[in-house]
Amino acid sequence: MSVGTAPHLQAPAYLQRPVFSGHYYGKLLYEARTDSWIIRGEPCVVMMAKKLFPGSSGRHAGEARFKRNKRTNGDLNWLMLRYPLQIENPDVWESDYSETIEHVMKRQRIAASPYKSEPHPVIFKGQLGDFQKEGLAFLQHNAPTLLADEMGLGKTVQALAWISTINRFPGIIVCTKNIVRQWAREIRKFIEPVAAVEGQLSLFPELDMVHIINGLSPYQLPPAQFYIIHYGLLRGWKRVLPEYNFQFLVFDEIQELRHRGTEKYSAASLLAESVQNRIGMSGTPVYGRGGEIWNVMNIIEMNCLGDWDYFTREWCEGYGTDVVRDPEQLGEYLRREGLMLRRTKQQVLDELPPKRRIVHEIDYDESLFQKSISLALNLLQEFDSTDDYLKRGRLKQRIGEETRQATGIAKAPFVASFVRMLLEAGETVVLYGWHHAVYDIWMEELKDFNPVRITGTETDNQKEESKKKFMNGETRLLIISIRAAAGLDGLQHNAHINVFGELDWSPGVCSQAEDRLHRMGQRDSVLSYYLVSGAGSDEAMLDALGFKTAQFVGIMGDKVETEEDRAEAQKEAGKHLEKVIEKLRTMKK
Repeated sequence: MSVGTAPHLQAPAYLQRPVFSGHYYGKLLYEARTDSWIIRGEPCVVMMAKKLFPGSSGRHAGEARFKRNKRTNGDLNWLMLRYPLQIENPDVWESDYSETIEHVMKRQRIAASPYKSEPHPVIFKGQLGDFQKEGLAFLQHNAPTLLADEMGLGKTVQALAWISTINRFPGIIVCTKNIVRQWAREIRKFIEPVAAVEGQLSLFPELDMVHIINGLSPYQLPPAQFYIIHYGLLRGWKRVLPEYNFQFLVFDEIQELRHRGTEKYSAASLLAESVQNRIGMSGTPVYGRGGEIWNVMNIIEMNCLGDWDYFTREWCEGYGTDVVRDPEQLGEYLRREGLMLRRTKQQVLDELPPKRRIVHEIDYDESLFQKSISLALNLLQEFDSTDDYLKRGRLKQRIGEETRQATGIAKAPFVASFVRMLLEAGETVVLYGWHHAVYDIWMEELKDFNPVRITGTETDNQKEESKKKFMNGETRLLIISIRAAAGLDGLQHNAHINVFGELDWSPGVCSQAEDRLHRMGQRDSVLSYYLVSGAGSDEAMLDALGFKTAQFVGIMGDKVETEEDRAEAQKEAGKHLEKVIEKLRTMKK
């Protein structure tokens, strides 16, 4: 059920019905095996189809193929206005044409006045906010699509509401390993197993609702309505999962597929092609260079941005490059075409306190840095003495990593001192890092505060226990790997201070970590301290983050942080530190 109003709209000119002009340039036929429309005709029309639509496949002369969907069908209709084709399957085309008209018209109405949809009243147990109802309407109408809401706005609950409206099972959730259990909990929390409803396929209470797929070796899956698999297992199930006829597919944290050319990516692509109802979800689909969005979108809707050569030539700074020339224009295109929905907390949660980002310079131990950097210096000597291109590439990567670790070790005691000051003032802190040698220093320096850690080496049970202690107030210090922050919902109820003791090259990773606290349920202004030193890699990483942030912000359509914003953030940090210092003075009296 949807509600909304919009002014009278007309179908665009490219969706007018083609008129026979006395000559057919070829035939248009439907191939059920590949679910594709195929043009077979004169060289002029086939050449024009491939030239105008680089995503159209067809290596044979006289043939161009279009994957059948509500977006490419409109392109085909436009082509036939100039080059009429004899349609071999008129019933199928008429159905597709009507669906495309409906899709385009409704997309225009939603753009003019956002619709709100309601989830299935029996299957879905939760309550949606107004902006989440608008998100549900968007997913219902535009899937396959990318839900790219900023972290903390409830993408999971919107996805489950969307699944409830499909009301056909089973389906599959693909996510990162650390949030598999969270997905299982959320499904059981929001989805109600009910008996079959006449005319619909519904959940059956006698079956286990969720099955978590384990291991790389395929086995016969037991009956369930939801299957959950993490990205690391996809390659083992590459040929098996597409045969299960899943009714829906969710790629959560789809930025895991931002690099193509892997078995994981290939398996995800095959799975996506086998499921009609599919969406991707990520608050940070672009971690670094803007070209990563092509890899992500190609999973959601193959060739929706053309092929890679076309994309890099037309959207990026040159053939084969992955730096998007105009990120804002690309982001606007994705949103306008219904390929992506992006809302920020600032747009939809007026009551959520602001997020402040502070870059704070700290000291470092020169002797520790010199001791820790020795391996990097030896590698540098080896790097300078070789002409082997591949070897130089590997050495360069290792030098960067060793320098990054040496930087973290050299400033670790001073990071601990900064965090100690916050803890002694009664604050609760989430501390982010990357290297285990650095974690060990922090754990030792701050052991009197009983810190807990989630750093990637713990078992699932150990992670749950650490989170439980932090949430129950048994400790006020949680140490987390900056790339293991996904899926840790609930932290916003206990803390509002992030401290980044080590940096990451990706603004997407940093933003994702910040939003562990800056999300629905947070009552205080979130302060994120980035502690940097003059040693090692920090300066270069800050520069890189500036460039990469420009690509991310442009594509996602977010507001760029201004000088005034940064000044206000520094002002807020000053106020906070004054309170901390004053409290410490009181404690010393």
